[in-house]
Amino acid sequence: MSETTTLEFGIDGLMCGACAARVEKKIAKAAGVVSSSVNLATEKAAVVVDDATRACGVFEAVAAAGYHPQAAALRLDVGGMHCGGCVARVERALAKTPGIRRATVNLATGRADIAYISGAIDTADIVSQIEATGYTATVPQRAPADEPASGHDEAAALKRDVLIAAPFTVGVFVIAMGQMLPGIGTALATIASPATWLTIQLLLVLPIQFWAGQRFYRTGFKELAHGAPGMNSLVLIGSNAAFLYSLAVWLVPGLFPPGTAHAYFDAAAMIVTLILLGRWLEAVAKGQTSQAVRGLLALQARTARIWQHEAWQEITIDGIKVEDRVLIRPGERVPVDACIVAGRSTVDESMISGEPMAVAKHGADTLIAGTINQTGTLEATVTHVGDDTTLARIIRLVEDAQAEKPAIQAIADRIAGVFVPVVMGIAAATFIGWALLGPAPVLSHAFVAAVAVLLIACPCAMGLATPTAIMVGTGRAARLGVLFRRGTAIEALSQVDTVVFDKTGTLTQGRPAVTDIQCAAGRDEDDMLARIAALETRSEHPLGAAIMAAAEDRGLRLAAVDDVEIETGQGIRGQVAGALVAIGSAAYMTHLGIDIGPWPAEANRLAAQARTPLYVAIDGQFAGLVAVADPVRAEARDVVTALQAAGLYVAMLTGDQRATAQAIAAELGITRVIADVRPADKANEIAALQQDAHRVAFVGDGINDAPALARADVGIAIGTGTDIAIEAGDIVLMRAALDGVLNARRMARATMRTIRGNFVWAYGYNAALIPLAAGLFYPWTGWLLNPAIAAGAMSLSSVFVLAHSLRLRRIKTITGRRETY
Repeated sequence: MSETTTLEFGIDGLMCGACAARVEKKIAKAAGVVSSSVNLATEKAAVVVDDATRACGVFEAVAAAGYHPQAAALRLDVGGMHCGGCVARVERALAKTPGIRRATVNLATGRADIAYISGAIDTADIVSQIEATGYTATVPQRAPADEPASGHDEAAALKRDVLIAAPFTVGVFVIAMGQMLPGIGTALATIASPATWLTIQLLLVLPIQFWAGQRFYRTGFKELAHGAPGMNSLVLIGSNAAFLYSLAVWLVPGLFPPGTAHAYFDAAAMIVTLILLGRWLEAVAKGQTSQAVRGLLALQARTARIWQHEAWQEITIDGIKVEDRVLIRPGERVPVDACIVAGRSTVDESMISGEPMAVAKHGADTLIAGTINQTGTLEATVTHVGDDTTLARIIRLVEDAQAEKPAIQAIADRIAGVFVPVVMGIAAATFIGWALLGPAPVLSHAFVAAVAVLLIACPCAMGLATPTAIMVGTGRAARLGVLFRRGTAIEALSQVDTVVFDKTGTLTQGRPAVTDIQCAAGRDEDDMLARIAALETRSEHPLGAAIMAAAEDRGLRLAAVDDVEIETGQGIRGQVAGALVAIGSAAYMTHLGIDIGPWPAEANRLAAQARTPLYVAIDGQFAGLVAVADPVRAEARDVVTALQAAGLYVAMLTGDQRATAQAIAAELGITRVIADVRPADKANEIAALQQDAHRVAFVGDGINDAPALARADVGIAIGTGTDIAIEAGDIVLMRAALDGVLNARRMARATMRTIRGNFVWAYGYNAALIPLAAGLFYPWTGWLLNPAIAAGAMSLSSVFVLAHSLRLRRIKTITGRRETY
């Protein structure tokens, strides 16, 4: 009997002891389970199985009971991948490994994200499994932002190899081409014999083939040894075919049929050099695709000043703890998330929120790590440190989104997984076809065509088409204040045809504010507002808070208040600066015996606009009307109009009464209103739209709207800085402005356009040039592709895809209200 294995994992959804018992009972029935224990307090399970291969069955048993088993997460750097075939190969190997639930490999980042069952397999086993396929795997260590990344090291190594190969290649090319040119060929012949020049070409090509090009031998042979040929295998076979053919011509030219003893040392040299050059340009461009994350890392402060031992001490950022007091001087970065306790300043938050205007900070306002303090000195209490800061969470979200694979990429990787063997088959068929049917010199034609097929094929471009665009798109979006929590959300958002907005806190500002002040004849507006604001200091009603805020905004001084009487649900009155002041409903005015004359008509007009009218009386005389409402966001109307102009169906979903909702909708131009909906029922309304074949994006504040955000095809949570519900939606807007919805859609559509353009190029390139390289057009055109030109074209195809993806970095934020997108 095999040795038992203990599995330990978390379980989501446990609510009571009955839940724990139900899961235990279900696990006990799974094959191979020796014992099981579910702890409700820790929401974890410990399960002993007779074999590690039984682990997946245990997880399926938990899922069958209606709960969610939590797999452990592991991220590894995978070295040696060069094309989509490499990605498919690693993913296949991991998918077949017992204990691994899910594995996603990203060619652009060179990383594998793996969900596995703890106890069934460990990190060392997973690393060994990847290495068994011919690649390297290491646990990534985050380097400081100013240290070179591993991608930079790869670019430096490739640059060195290119600089080694280039001068030798120029020498080989000058000799080989010069011998064919009138005048130059004659001059070379007078200097040395053709055999001598061929020997010189051989000597020049050796350092190119076996020094600069050693990476192709190292990796190519490893691919072939594992029975999984990839891009390096194609280069290895193609360049060595040219080199060995030429070497045979140099050593034993008599073995070749007449007219076929041609040396291709120049082609062998140019193949290696051009592909190294392409790889170098590719590595440089790849580095630029990850600039967004490196830019976010660069926002992290290295040191901070904290109050310690009765003095301000400068310490490293790792030494800061929650509740420490930090000092941030003008011009310094905020080191951690914190809450202001002293000082006033303006803070540049553009690198986090995308908002270009500096934000005034004082009182108990929050500070976000990575932002820049501008004008004043601030003292603040630390609220979050390390991986819990908003900046760290943003970096983690961007990396996770870049690692996730949209459906379109999964298809591409499957194609790339079989692409190289198919190309090798086409090359073999090409050689045989030319050998049987081609014109003289048959061997030369067959050789050139077969090698050109091997070198023209480019699975790299197919493998890079999606991940590079996702990396650049999500990174650029993060700098615009839009966080894609999932890479698949880009594809989903680009396809939505319906946008549903929550009302309170989304289309509106989420807090009452004074919208109208109308005074009776002879009354002063500021005097009336100051008196009722003073009176409302004795009230706890939300409408009273709005009136006090309006007085504060105007800088009004509030007098003392005496003899306050509150009629719950009606109004409030009291003595303010020697006058009897009352504010409340029309019924309250009638109760006090105050004549409000024709003013109810104006009050009804305000109520029809979703505003709450309040009557004011001073010393028994009607003084005026004050209207309070939750005002719509300044940009809401233009955002709704822009979405409708783009052909999207816009609706409002709210728990408010229909009359209020209709008034807001009319102001914004929204025709479909779903009102009087409880938070728990909002998801059902989204589902109803989906059943009518709509692809729905729901925009909510991320707090009360979690079910609807989760149910929609794309959930967009809108918020500000640290108070944003970062787990609520697929997309998170870092500032409370609806312009972010337009920016998110613009980035999603632009990214998907880029991906489609990359695929058109990658597949079109291979579909068009492989037949050309095979010589299918030779009977009509006489075209036969030189292997060196094929190698250069292959290198340029990957560079084109990367350059096309990098164009996403130029997308600007939508700032103008009427800007199209």
